[in-house]
Amino acid sequence: MLHDPKGGSFWFDAGAVCLDFAHTGGEGRYAVFETLHEPADLAEWLAQPSLGAAMTVPVTVRELTAAKALRQAIWDTAHAQAAGRPLPTGAVATINRAASTAPLVPELAAGGTTAGWAPPVRATQALSTLAREMIDLLSGPLSGRIRECAGDNCPLVFVDSSRPGARRWCAMERCGNRHKLRALRARRATEP
Repeated sequence: MLHDPKGGSFWFDAGAVCLDFAHTGGEGRYAVFETLHEPADLAEWLAQPSLGAAMTVPVTVRELTAAKALRQAIWDTAHAQAAGRPLPTGAVATINRAASTAPLVPELAAGGTTAGWAPPVRATQALSTLAREMIDLLSGPLSGRIRECAGDNCPLVFVDSSRPGARRWCAMERCGNRHKLRALRARRATEP
C-alpha cells in the first residue's frame, strides 16, 4: 500500500520486493514520500510480509543510512533499465557492495510447512537479500520487463509480469483510471 502525502492511498505491487523497497521514500522532490525516518521504521518495513524479516538485532543509524543509499541505487538502476539507458556506475557499485554481505538465511520450521529467517536477523542481511534480488532482476529474464508507469508524472517502477508484457500502469485503480477518464473527457469534448 502506497500513501500519498496529499492524502489517499492505493494498492501497488511492484512485482519485486527490491522495487517495493525503492518506493519507501527518496531524495529531493521524493523526500515528501519518506517513510524511513529512523532505524525502527526500517526494522518495521523489513518485517512486513513481503520480506518478513523480523530483526533480532536492533537496526542502527548506520544501517538506515546504508538502506537509503541502496534504495536510491535500486531506484536509479530500475529507471535506467526501464528507459533503456546504461546503468549508473555508482548505483551498480552500491548494489554490489550491499550484496557482498551475507544475506538472510532461510530456515524451515519444525513442521516443515513454513519457512522463516534463521537468527540472528540483521538489517545488513536483509539489505544484502534486497540487493541480490535487484541483481537477479537486472541480469535475469525479466530485465526487459522493468517498466516506469505510463501515467502523467508517475515515477513508479514495476516488473511487468503480465503474459503479453503489456502492463502500462503502476495500478489500474490509480493511473490507469486517470488515463481512461482523460481519454473519455477528450472524446466527449470533440463530439458534436
